[in-house]
Amino acid sequence: MHMRNILVSLLFAGLCSGSVGLAQSGGVDAGLQAKATNGDLVAQIALGEKLAAGVDVPQDLKQAAELYRMAAEQGNIAGEVHLAELYRDGRGVTRDKVQAAEWYRKAAEQGDAGAQGTLAMLYVMGQGVIQSDVEAYYWLDLAAAVQSPRQDQYAANRQNVGTRITVEELQSVQDRVAKWKAGHPR
Repeated sequence: MHMRNILVSLLFAGLCSGSVGLAQSGGVDAGLQAKATNGDLVAQIALGEKLAAGVDVPQDLKQAAELYRMAAEQGNIAGEVHLAELYRDGRGVTRDKVQAAEWYRKAAEQGDAGAQGTLAMLYVMGQGVIQSDVEAYYWLDLAAAVQSPRQDQYAANRQNVGTRITVEELQSVQDRVAKWKAGHPR
């Protein structure tokens, strides 16, 4: 924990000194910076999003990745998903499909339907994970159970993937889904 505090202090010392152009540009709210420095998850995500998009500040994907990592390591779903996207696309970090899949899995296990759907597609394509239609079906089934703008897409993809698994595999997945839902009421 002490090392994490040192890392956070060093990260934001660079931000405050203007070495990345934040303090001098006046684009970052001092209160937001202070909250992020002190471990506030919402502030870490908000500041990361500003840096990733270059909103009111020069774009800095490496700093955004560090902020997302701090939030993700505390179990924050938004931090996990943002970090996964950066690893998937190689933006601000070295492209790493395995790391992307791991961070999507963390968010998916917490019930994020978007992460569940994305992780399923990684299983379909075998990107960052071993290709598995059974695992893809599992994650698509969970994602399709959540009302969202992509619910129909997840259901259609699940149906497609379902044509490639056996009856026994389907039963096993349905048992796993029922167990997951019992432990994660939405």
